[in-house]
Amino acid sequence: MNWYDKLKKYFPIEEMKSKKHMELLLEEKGDVYHKDESPTHVLMYAEFETFIFIDYIWVSSETRGQGIGHQLIEKLKAKNKPIILEVEPIDYDDSDTEKRLHFYQREGFTHAQSIGYNRRSLATNEETPMEILYWSPTDDSEEVIYKQMKRMYEDIHTYKDEEIYGKSYQPAKEVLSYDENRNSEDILGNLETKG
Repeated sequence: MNWYDKLKKYFPIEEMKSKKHMELLLEEKGDVYHKDESPTHVLMYAEFETFIFIDYIWVSSETRGQGIGHQLIEKLKAKNKPIILEVEPIDYDDSDTEKRLHFYQREGFTHAQSIGYNRRSLATNEETPMEILYWSPTDDSEEVIYKQMKRMYEDIHTYKDEEIYGKSYQPAKEVLSYDENRNSEDILGNLETKG
């Protein structure tokens, strides 16, 4: 199974970029957009001057729990830049969502509670609310993370969207919001502690 099929099998359709989109990013934005893969993992990420965005991280079910995800995150942390990623809110019918959150909590990520993120999927035409998690070596503010997330959205998520999908994603100002008083629970702080 190739890297794209592994991701497509694991991630919901509304979160997946098309293969063409990802291949164009790798070809035309290869200085920023990267693929790190082995038979047991696929990591797609964008590295900007001041931050890193994890687009997709997949570890094969046979090797989960062996520290591969931790090693991948450590490799990115060694670059000494904030790391940002999107996660789905907990779905109690899907135990993977909670496991994912526990993983990022163990890796020292913080939930950006003042950043709202809700975009319409071009694949399903449904709104997909996501939460933003980040890790910062210098304790960056959520406002800084918001600005970085906006840049990533414009440079990566919507890259050549009209050419690739025949329609455009919503502009960043419709999808991302920053509000220090946003009524959002800390999705990491609310996880049950597992001994």
